[in-house]
Amino acid sequence: MTPEDIDPSQFRLLESLRREDIDALIPRLEARKLARGRWVFREGGEADGLLLIQSGRVEISAERTGASGVLEAGASLGALSLVTVGPREVAARTLEPCELWSLPRSQWHRLIEDHPRTGCRLLEAILAETATTLREALDRVADAEFERGGLAEPAPGSAEPLH
Repeated sequence: MTPEDIDPSQFRLLESLRREDIDALIPRLEARKLARGRWVFREGGEADGLLLIQSGRVEISAERTGASGVLEAGASLGALSLVTVGPREVAARTLEPCELWSLPRSQWHRLIEDHPRTGCRLLEAILAETATTLREALDRVADAEFERGGLAEPAPGSAEPLH
């Protein structure tokens, strides 16, 4: 896998970036190939960057909450670790052979130093994706409260569960 192999239109996170942003970002991405059953990262380990799933499926799980899900090609994970320091909140393990692109925090810092507008656009995309995820989670909480007989009404247009 080389940077020429990446198709940025495949990734929802990168959809809003301009061509010049993509051109600045791609050389900073690092290719990772993992066999089935390999850890991408473990819960509690140091969060150190963004991952883009080019091919394959990755199971994410959190011991703390018991939550789990599956991410497929085109998804991203760990984006907030570009701008926050701390432990990973989930574990990620490959369900099949995967090709991933990594943007380590060190490369993120170089990107924002060399191309601040690109860094801002990528950060805007990360925050938009995070806001969508949060809205979907809040909708599920409201729906669950309603089903338990709480006073809250179901959220209008409740989102489907994240996969």
